[in-house]
Amino acid sequence: MIGKAGQTRDGIRIHQEVDFAGMHAAGAVTARILDEIAEHVFPGQTTGEIDRIITEKVEEAGAKSATIGYKGYQHASCISVNHVVCHGIPGDKRLKDGDILNIDVTTIVDGWFGDSSRMYVAGKMNRKAERLVQVTHDALMKGIEAVKPGNTFGDIGHAIQTYAEGHRMSIVRDFCGHGLGQVFHAPPNVLHYGRPGTGPMLEEGMFFTIEPMVNLGRPETKVLADDWTAVTRDKSLSAQFEHSIGVTADGFDIFTLSPTGKFHPTYE
Repeated sequence: MIGKAGQTRDGIRIHQEVDFAGMHAAGAVTARILDEIAEHVFPGQTTGEIDRIITEKVEEAGAKSATIGYKGYQHASCISVNHVVCHGIPGDKRLKDGDILNIDVTTIVDGWFGDSSRMYVAGKMNRKAERLVQVTHDALMKGIEAVKPGNTFGDIGHAIQTYAEGHRMSIVRDFCGHGLGQVFHAPPNVLHYGRPGTGPMLEEGMFFTIEPMVNLGRPETKVLADDWTAVTRDKSLSAQFEHSIGVTADGFDIFTLSPTGKFHPTYE
C-alpha cells in the first residue's frame, strides 16, 4: 500500500499510485525523442546539430526541456563522446566513424520529469567499444533487477559494481543517479557501487534514476574548465545508460522504455 503523498523515508518522497501515470507520460516523450534522434547520429554530424533537432522535438511534443536554463546550461541535451563521461556540451564537434556517444535528455510533461540517456554510435563500433557498451547496458539492467521493496540502494549499487568489475571495467564514483518526480533532482543519491543491505530501504512509490557510467580504464574523472564536461582522467572510453524507475509493490516500473526497442545501439 503506497503511503500518503509527501511521506518520506530518509528524505525520499513516496509517491501515490496516480503519480506513476505522470511519470510514464514524461518518460514516454523522452524515450520517443531518443528513438527518433538515432537516424541523425552519423559520421560528419555535429553534436550541436543533434541538440538542435532534440530541441525542436521537445517543442513539437508540447513538452519543456529540463536542462535549458538549469544552472545556466543552454542546451536540451548533454552529448558525451568517447572519453567524455557525462555532461558533454553540444557544439561544433563533428562525429568520426566509430565514435560512441551518450545522449542524455530530460523533458517536463505536465510538471513531471522524464530523464533518460543511452548510447549511440557514428558508423561502426570497434570491438572494445562494443564490449564496453554491452557491459554498461547489462550493468544497468542488473541494477534495475535489484529494485523491489525490502531491498536497499546498496543492493542496486552492488549488482552494478560486481557485474562491471567482473568484466574488468570500472564504475565511475564521482556521479550517481538521483530521485526525481515533479523535481529534477531529489534524494536519494543512487550510487552505482556498494555493499548489499546498506543504504535506505526501497519502498513502493519511490521514483529515481539508475544511470551507471562505466570506463574501460580507471574510474577517476575530472571536470574541464567549462565546469560541465566530465572526462576520464586516463582518456579511456566511457559509456552510460540511464532509465527512470518507480518502485512497485513487487518490483519496478521503467518509465523510459524505448517504444521501438532502440534503447541499445545495436538493436538492428
